[in-house]
Amino acid sequence: MKRRTLLALAASTVLLAACGQSPTNDAETKATDTAASGGSDLLQRINNGGTINVGTEGTYPPFTYHDESGKLTGYDVEVTRAVADKLGVKVEFQETQWDAMLAGLDAKRFDMVANQVSLTTPERLAKYDKAQAYSWSGAVVLAPKDDNRYSSWEALKGLRSAQSLTSNYGELAERYQAEVIPVDGMAQAIQLVKQDRADFTMNDNLAILDYLKKFPDAALEIKLTAPVSEQTGSGLVLIKGDDAVLAKLDEAMAALAADGTLTKLSQEFFGADISQQK
Repeated sequence: MKRRTLLALAASTVLLAACGQSPTNDAETKATDTAASGGSDLLQRINNGGTINVGTEGTYPPFTYHDESGKLTGYDVEVTRAVADKLGVKVEFQETQWDAMLAGLDAKRFDMVANQVSLTTPERLAKYDKAQAYSWSGAVVLAPKDDNRYSSWEALKGLRSAQSLTSNYGELAERYQAEVIPVDGMAQAIQLVKQDRADFTMNDNLAILDYLKKFPDAALEIKLTAPVSEQTGSGLVLIKGDDAVLAKLDEAMAALAADGTLTKLSQEFFGADISQQK
């Protein structure tokens, strides 16, 4: 009897130990299965021709907006659709406000963001990855076409610059010792330049290109462009760590650059090629 009892206790101990180990084994098995099946869920969807979910604003022309028919379009949107075509997947856009964009990415409401995002802060760089840039921008000087005083940035000294006092461009004008004429925003600044109440204004290259495309008869042109070292690139942004997906996005973007798709879309929305640094 005593031997039988000891055997029963031993069997129970083995059974309990096995039960206690099963969650760890299940977790290890799942991790192994995930790795064996091709990586992350997003990578598997891309490899299997599934659907990627992309967050975008939908109210930020000409990057992401609705046209007269109600269709979601814009440079960022059409670039993303072209990337999806290269990857052989479908794309669904989830529209959200800018302030909630990265929070939605954190919460996995979508897989990536297409909304002119540049990772310029240490906090963002630590948390997110950006695929190869599809647009580049920096400060430019806008002035009348017949004004030939803009041989260099140093030539801005003493000239009148229409700028918002709280903007980076106002600070840049002051750095080059221009006389700053205070304005509320870009629209007012351009009006002062056209009225000869200011010599020039500075703003983001993409914003100025958008204006010039909409108003080709404005008799204004870009005189100076920020050097390459001061330009920032925007691209598809996703949570850091999915290197295999990032590599596929980079490969697709490189192919779109090589076959002229990015240049074509740039010309369509901006009248200039914004996909390359110049």
